[in-house]
Amino acid sequence: MDDLQVFNPEPSNSAFEGYSHFNGATHWLASDLMKILGYDKFSDFRKPITKAQKVCLTLNIPIEENFIHIPGIHGEKDVKLSRFACHLIAMNADIKKPQVAQAQVYFAAMAESVRQYLEHVEGVVRVELRGEISERERSLAGIVKNAGVEQYPLFQNAGYRGMYNMNLYQLRQLKGVPDSRSPLDYMGKTELAANLFRITQTEEKIKAEDIRGQQRLEATAEHVGKEVRNTMKRLSGRFPEELPPSDDIKTVQKRIKQTHRQFRKLDTNPKGRGKKSE
Repeated sequence: MDDLQVFNPEPSNSAFEGYSHFNGATHWLASDLMKILGYDKFSDFRKPITKAQKVCLTLNIPIEENFIHIPGIHGEKDVKLSRFACHLIAMNADIKKPQVAQAQVYFAAMAESVRQYLEHVEGVVRVELRGEISERERSLAGIVKNAGVEQYPLFQNAGYRGMYNMNLYQLRQLKGVPDSRSPLDYMGKTELAANLFRITQTEEKIKAEDIRGQQRLEATAEHVGKEVRNTMKRLSGRFPEELPPSDDIKTVQKRIKQTHRQFRKLDTNPKGRGKKSE
């Protein structure tokens, strides 16, 4: 079996299940999943694995329960993957590969048979992006504090004002975001990706030009926000505030955690769950 041929939600009916092993719980080898998803080099396959692990970290799901490093053939290392790990890797893999697109359909159908699989795929990507934005915001906050920002909310607001042509309060009102929550928690993957770019480029510009002082740093954040805003309009024909809001990220995280529990329950049952491993 060189790739996934059948994507029936029933695990026993999928060619993917033929690669599984059972040793207390069902698992797959990363070296096999790499081939299933159409990757030729493990070095290229590390990227979706890393992204999948970041999703686990964001959701406080133990990585060690889903990714276990083991010796592979010829002394090389391999990774034992839970079904949930395979699911996250497929959702973060190269969608241009037909095997990846097929695998996403399979896993999403198994995870949420009632929901459209594209919604589920986007949810996984949103969680990964939201977690990365949180990391970059912490990094940026540390840099601007050392550069002279004493009122971080004003600096943060300047970035939003540049990108959305309105203050953070106005953006919350427009998107229907509660006062206690970040607008980022209600953004789709396109808008999240744009904000991640805004935050990283603001940081890079501050470091490259050694910008200091509250007012100058606010002006920089606003300038970068405007550049991202204009780029989005030029490329897609829409400003960021015109993008529709998405489900609360906490709801999406809850669904993915439910998928994790569902898959674990499924794979602790040895009946018909792949080859027995020692």
